[in-house]
Amino acid sequence: MAGSSEGLNDSGNNLAVAEEKLDELRRLLGKAEGDQLNIVGIGAGAWGSVFAALLQNAYGQFREKVQIRIWRRPGRSVDRSTAEHLFEVINSREDILRRLIRRCAYLKYVEARLGDRVLHADEILKDGFCLNMIDTPLCPMKVVTNLQEAVWDADIVINGLPSTETREVFEEISRYWKERRMSPIIISLTKGIEAALEPVPHIITPTQMISRATSDCLSVAAEVPMENILYLGGPNIASEIYNMEYANARICGTEKWRKPLAKFLRQPHFIVWDNSDLVTHEVMGGLKNVYAIGAGMVAALTNESATSKSVYFAHCTSEMIFITHLLAEEPEKLSGPLLADTYVTLLKGRNAWYGHMLAKGLISLEMGDSIKGKGMIQGVSAVGAFYELLSQASLSIPHPEENKPVAPAELCPILKTLYKILIKRELPSQAILQTLRDETMNDPRDRIEIAQSHAFYRPSLLRQP
Repeated sequence: MAGSSEGLNDSGNNLAVAEEKLDELRRLLGKAEGDQLNIVGIGAGAWGSVFAALLQNAYGQFREKVQIRIWRRPGRSVDRSTAEHLFEVINSREDILRRLIRRCAYLKYVEARLGDRVLHADEILKDGFCLNMIDTPLCPMKVVTNLQEAVWDADIVINGLPSTETREVFEEISRYWKERRMSPIIISLTKGIEAALEPVPHIITPTQMISRATSDCLSVAAEVPMENILYLGGPNIASEIYNMEYANARICGTEKWRKPLAKFLRQPHFIVWDNSDLVTHEVMGGLKNVYAIGAGMVAALTNESATSKSVYFAHCTSEMIFITHLLAEEPEKLSGPLLADTYVTLLKGRNAWYGHMLAKGLISLEMGDSIKGKGMIQGVSAVGAFYELLSQASLSIPHPEENKPVAPAELCPILKTLYKILIKRELPSQAILQTLRDETMNDPRDRIEIAQSHAFYRPSLLRQP
């Protein structure tokens, strides 16, 4: 009985702490007694869905104070094989089975398994099933398929969209915010970049896409200032975080919001730190996806050879370090977060999986970079963006041996090879091994020394003075 009492006390304490954090954020946002704090997730991929579910689990019981909902497009059907697998997952978990029976929702999954009914992604998300993560049931969620209904009164918007869709969706969202008097807070979870060549070659990140999309259409009074747009990222796998594996993340942006949001988002198993360097962390989140694809290829082509994977890791990390010296004035501060995020992505990320399946011939480039059951493979577009930027003559640096200026991409053979495989489609996946085994390949240390011994930093790449 004593143990049971202690458990009840712990639960009560946790609820009290959660309510206190919620009340503190409500006060900062100027919420009056009786007004709900509206939090909306935009995009229902694996991480976007898990993030919304984490908030629902932490704060959803305080219904009078907060409403948490998630938007996804309607109409996406669940195919028969996925419905059958979903049925197996449901029946393997007694708690999920009982919950669906209580909600009178179990029968539709029986009918879908038999082929007598077609389920839709937004429909199963309400019951806690993300189409990109069927094996990890989430909590039930409030799902909205009308974008205007989802965002018009949102206080906090969580961007879980792929970078390739972010600008378009937020341009639409901004039209619904024209009459707003107060700017919402936007937290972007997206890891991906775009390249722009005018007026100078530079990177466009998702937070910048959001800023431009909203500033173009909002009234001056309601324009979302950059200080209200933040980035959250870290070395984590969505399904493992939801299953209570201990994880770290970092929220980046201005001090006004990053510190209170870090406190609000922090949970015992999900520690959120804060940092002022938004754009650079965001870019690094996109960079590791590039090299994760190559890692998956090498693992598949060498039957998981530890030696081959370590050779690849040495070369790819030297290229990432080389690139960070172009992008950051103090790149050494980024090495830990970048390598941690790279490590977890290589172990179990979708980009490494994509490279593995591509090299095995189980998927093809013709299938595109949005893959059933996985979602958007962000690394593909990132390969194109980074190579396009770093191949510009205006960024040329001295070649260490040939005594002539070369574009930075010429000193990144893995990036160059991935570009030829994935974007130009000039080479097969096997070319990544040929690149690693090239006798003219320099020691990875040499590439790092080149970066450290030259004035490499190019602030123009991040549109900084």
